[in-house]
Order: sequence, then C-alpha cells, then structure tokens
Amino acid sequence: MICTLLYLTASRPDLQFAICMCARYQAWPTEKYVHAIKMIFGYLCGTVHRGLWYPKDSSVALTAFADVDHAGYQDTRRSTSGSVQFLEERLISWSSKKQKSAAISSMEAEYIALSGCCAQILWMRSQLLDYGLVFNKIPMYYDNKSDIALCSNNV
Repeated sequence: MICTLLYLTASRPDLQFAICMCARYQAWPTEKYVHAIKMIFGYLCGTVHRGLWYPKDSSVALTAFADVDHAGYQDTRRSTSGSVQFLEERLISWSSKKQKSAAISSMEAEYIALSGCCAQILWMRSQLLDYGLVFNKIPMYYDNKSDIALCSNNV
C-alpha cells in the first residue's frame, strides 16, 4: 500500500509529509499505522481532482525556500530538512529528508538544509539552461540569521 502512495507524491505534494511519516513505520505496522493509511486513502477520495498544473506563460523566475526542525526526532535528536523550489509561482521541486547526523545547533541543522537546497537549485539551473532559460541570481529564503551571516561572509 505505501509504495502506491509514495508513487502519488510525484504529482501530489500535499500528501508527501503524511505518506513519508507512514513509510517510516512500514517494517513494524501497528493498528495506528493502518488507520493513518486509511485516512490518507479517504483524503484521496475527496481530493481526486487535485494535482499540479503548469500554465503556459512567458515570465520565468526561480525561487527557493528551505527550513529545518532542529532535533525533531526525539530518540536520535536528528533534524528534518525541507525545501521547495518554484518556477514563477508554480511548485516544481520539493524535498523532505531526515539529516544523516545530529546537529549540535540550529545553525548547523539549517546550514545542512541550505546546502541540500542549493545543490538542488544548481542542478535545476543547469537543466533549465538547456531550455534557454538563464538565471543569474536565484532568491533563496530561510529564517536563520546566523546562517544568513555565514553565507554572506566571503572569507
């Protein structure tokens, strides 16, 4: 069941968080897990006409947002990085990943999230260059002043 739902996240970003949370517990499913999966299928039945839609227009701008929950996993103290990338106002890429190590500070956790988001932006910029779209400056939004200072330091 969970593999079918994971496939749907390619066109339904509104499902990604709930499905990925359920996927963590698929090796040891409980009644609570099965109930959550049934709730997701119920949500799908009521929102069958939702999805991603990309209208054709001439203006193009690439924008990114990144955030993290510092030590969100209580047992391992690891954080979850999240990022979204938009082409104009249309969502084209998103990610939510558990970080590989436990960050000592929120600045460190944010910096790891930012580096992942930057890697995605650079890859997307190279792909869009093949279509003749050139981006000199790509705005990236995040909420940690320490990381803004760190990234702005040219030393």
